[in-house]
Amino acid sequence: MKVIIAAAGTGGHINPGIAIANEIKKHNSNADITFIGTPRGLENDLVPRAGYKLKTIEAYGIVRKISFANFKNACKTIKSYKTAKKIIKEINPDIIIGTGGYICGPVISSGIKLNIPTLLHESNAFPGVAVKLLSKKVNTVLVGFEDSKKRLPKAKHIVVTGTPTKVEKINLSAEQKNNLKKELNIKNELPIITVFGGSQGAESINKSLIEIINKKLNKEYQIIWAVGKKNYEEVKKKIKEAYNATILPYIYNMGEVLNLSDLIIARSGAMTITEVAKCGKPAIFIPYPFATENHQEYNAKVLANANAAKIILDKDLSYEKLNKTINEVISNRTKLNEMGMNAQKMAIKNVEEKIYEEIEKLVK
Repeated sequence: MKVIIAAAGTGGHINPGIAIANEIKKHNSNADITFIGTPRGLENDLVPRAGYKLKTIEAYGIVRKISFANFKNACKTIKSYKTAKKIIKEINPDIIIGTGGYICGPVISSGIKLNIPTLLHESNAFPGVAVKLLSKKVNTVLVGFEDSKKRLPKAKHIVVTGTPTKVEKINLSAEQKNNLKKELNIKNELPIITVFGGSQGAESINKSLIEIINKKLNKEYQIIWAVGKKNYEEVKKKIKEAYNATILPYIYNMGEVLNLSDLIIARSGAMTITEVAKCGKPAIFIPYPFATENHQEYNAKVLANANAAKIILDKDLSYEKLNKTINEVISNRTKLNEMGMNAQKMAIKNVEEKIYEEIEKLVK
């Protein structure tokens, strides 16, 4: 089986693509899988690290602002359709899969014109622009939330599968926990709070964490904090002493770290919601306020309404409020465990298998 996966930009698009690729490989060890991304995004790190080939095209998202730079990028994007078509012809895939985002425009559209089976996966409750535009043309649309179905009324064939992820619930042994704690330089006696803001980091969350750590407010808990690669050096300069904290640019072994943690603090992209639910962890979500149609807040409510998470809106976020919320949640171990169990109940099972079934239908 030859497969092209269009995934670019952030981990929210790339990691589902990698999870789908891994599932295809599980069923077809000889499958030839190529990712198409851009020269700029996180795919240039994550895709080769996962062991897959990556080809790039100069595609850009739509920016609703008139400027020379945007005009230049629009011209490059138009040219990228020709490049995408050329790559597709060279590979001659059995199927083309897109995981949302602007990269799907040139890649999926070119696949449709070449009469190759096409499939889109949309993780968020509110589908993105590319998925909305392409949903009526592709063979199959897969969605992460039931709510997404009504927002794609013109889709030919739509299936709720959940969002694929590499992260699973792991029952870490005592030895595995100790080794991981040593690796992360954390203590045994304090609750572990893992904080991240998505693959690019989150400035407002980072600002609050800097204050919490510098003021040593985290006496009752310790922090594993992924600040985002682009923010790492700047954050390190602002931290006087990494008190009860391990600060990282990015967490590559997210599955292990989530399973080790007592509480998660994060934005509420669909991937994060899925991973938190799968691992059965309580969370404090701080939705990204500029997400399209406020979809991150709707994502967060999926777990908050199930008493599995707390929500702090970005406009209400302060280090005092965040610290107070953390302490309230971790102070009651019974409630903490109950929130985790509620989260796990919300996890959609057999996501990758459901997606593979739909891929198999199209390839046959």
